Amino acid sequence: KRNRSDAVVAYDHSRITLKAENNHGNSDYINASPIMDHDPRNPTYISSQGPLPTTVADFWQMVWESGCVVVVMLTPLAENGVKQCHRYWPDEGSDVYHIYEVNLVSEHIWCEDFLVRSFYLKNLQTNETRTVTQFHFLSWMDRGIPNAARTLLDFRRAANSPSVATPQTSPCLCSDGAGRSGTYILIDMVLNRLAKGAKEIDIAATLEHLRDQRAGMVQTKEQFEFALTAVAEEVNAILKALPQ
Repeated sequence: KRNRSDAVVAYDHSRITLKAENNHGNSDYINASPIMDHDPRNPTYISSQGPLPTTVADFWQMVWESGCVVVVMLTPLAENGVKQCHRYWPDEGSDVYHIYEVNLVSEHIWCEDFLVRSFYLKNLQTNETRTVTQFHFLSWMDRGIPNAARTLLDFRRAANSPSVATPQTSPCLCSDGAGRSGTYILIDMVLNRLAKGAKEIDIAATLEHLRDQRAGMVQTKEQFEFALTAVAEEVNAILKALPQ
């Protein structure tokens, strides 16, 4: 089993392909989609379902082959007893997932809503290593919205901070890689465009652009309204900070 939900699977024309020869199941499939902006200066995202017990090695293969150094995780592992995502990292020390050794270096509780983990990732075939930083948002429930836009905006700022390196490709994952991930990517993409000097942005058209690349991006009207609120709040904060 490689899909958490039959409702959200990657399009054939827009999916991450793994190198089958390096895959434990000799498959090139993972339920994850590359999400690109029209503006090539902006980052590429990977919208991914949360790993299943059978796809943890696939996930780390994707992280390795896509050159990712940041992972944005937007779901708790379980909600009200319902599994949202399999734990794909070791509790302590290191675990091996096929040809990838993952070592938990540190875990830092940033605030009650999110924490940051640092991993040392090693490809056991080539002995190459890389540091991967995971930003884990804990208080966003499936099909819901965060308690406050400011909390998610603070999380985004941490995930985008220069000290993390400026990643070209960041996986964003929730349970199905569409609702929460789509909402986060929409907010980040719009704010990145504004930071690059865009004078006007059609947020609804931007959402359609996301949905052309992965089904179900932003699942509810409430999530779309939250994205609008978050963008407006960040713009207001930027304007307030300008010298009068």
